[in-house]
Amino acid sequence: MAEAHQTRVQGVIEDMVQSLERDHIRKMQGRMFRCSADCCDRPTDSMSQVHQCIERCHTPLAQAQALVTSELEKFQDRLTRCTMHCNDKAKDLFDSGAKEPAVRSLMDHCVGSCVDDHINLIPSMTRKLKGNLDSIS
Repeated sequence: MAEAHQTRVQGVIEDMVQSLERDHIRKMQGRMFRCSADCCDRPTDSMSQVHQCIERCHTPLAQAQALVTSELEKFQDRLTRCTMHCNDKAKDLFDSGAKEPAVRSLMDHCVGSCVDDHINLIPSMTRKLKGNLDSIS
């Protein structure tokens, strides 16, 4: 993927992840640490009980992180498939005798369309993630 297109996608994804972290994940981290501290303040519990308590405290955050990672992987896979389709189109054009500038132009336009289409998916992906994160917490 051309560097400018890649930079655009990375910027939008980073903004989304920062928003999710600031508005959801960070709050979950705070709850996890407070919950874990409460587990440690139980003088009558055994070491095993305290450990199990702490594990329960960590579960929602681990689920949230897995959810975000999974959605980002799906997004990346879709974008990769789209750019691979562009590669195939460019190769077909080149094999049909087209000159390099025409192939480069097709490739840039095609990848640009992939990036635009996928950037347009980010708001709905963000809404879905926020809803799922809310249901975890």
